[in-house]
Amino acid sequence: MNTNVEKHLLRLGLPKGSLEQATIEKLGKAGFNITISSRSYIPQVDDDELEIRFIRAQEVSRYVEHGNLDAGITGHDWVVENGSKVHEVGEFIFSKATRQPARWVLAVPENSPVKSVKDLQGKRIATEVVNITRRYLRQNKVKAEVEFSWGATEVKAHEMVDAVVDITETGSSLRANKLRIVDTILVSTPRLIANRDAWRDSWKRRKIETIAMLLKGALEAESKVGLKMNVPEDRLASLLASLPALRNPTVSRLSQSGWVAVETVIDEHVVRELIPRLKSLGAEGIIEYPLNKVVY
Repeated sequence: MNTNVEKHLLRLGLPKGSLEQATIEKLGKAGFNITISSRSYIPQVDDDELEIRFIRAQEVSRYVEHGNLDAGITGHDWVVENGSKVHEVGEFIFSKATRQPARWVLAVPENSPVKSVKDLQGKRIATEVVNITRRYLRQNKVKAEVEFSWGATEVKAHEMVDAVVDITETGSSLRANKLRIVDTILVSTPRLIANRDAWRDSWKRRKIETIAMLLKGALEAESKVGLKMNVPEDRLASLLASLPALRNPTVSRLSQSGWVAVETVIDEHVVRELIPRLKSLGAEGIIEYPLNKVVY
């Protein structure tokens, strides 16, 4: 018996911090259940072919690029900030609070005379994304001092610097700190990235693509539901004409003559208007049910 069979293993880096719980939740829906122990830095996952490491989102792309990780999930902003040379596998719109993409914005106090980036010539800007900000200034032919901010960036705009470049989803935190957005510098969403050598490895590439497919399917399912019902056969055509669906609905005959069963997948937000209409068209036994994944 050959005991020297090579064990395939994919090292996957996940973002620690604000995206951590959202990432664990989404991967759980994708079928990869992650358990974190308070006694260990190494999380457990119910897949022998995966080895998980939680790294700050700011660092994931660097470790993927250098090959310490085969793949990872991090924001597009940190790939750009680090200038990391990695393969982008897919974009996944999710966050800790909303499904809106994050925006890095140039902001100033509400009473500031600054109206555009041109007004920051010779001024000072605080930010966590120093490289992105410097590139933005070069593109606009503005010379300004850019300093790294270790946190509480919004507060500094009122007393210590002339402007900040900070991240926001809804803008509420900036408004609460009496800041006004001057410009959006970069829009960022979470991305699944891969080390270029790992992507050329056939097994690792298949494993990464599988994770991407299942994760995308789990995210797609969050806004959709399944719907099934029984319909008199002579009312089927009019019912199908009013039924939205990802593809053509599934129609099957029932044992009771003159009736058919219809099953489909639809956007959840239309269900409350749709069900009364289906009922008026003769549908009975209408069942709505949640979905785990929708894979196209």
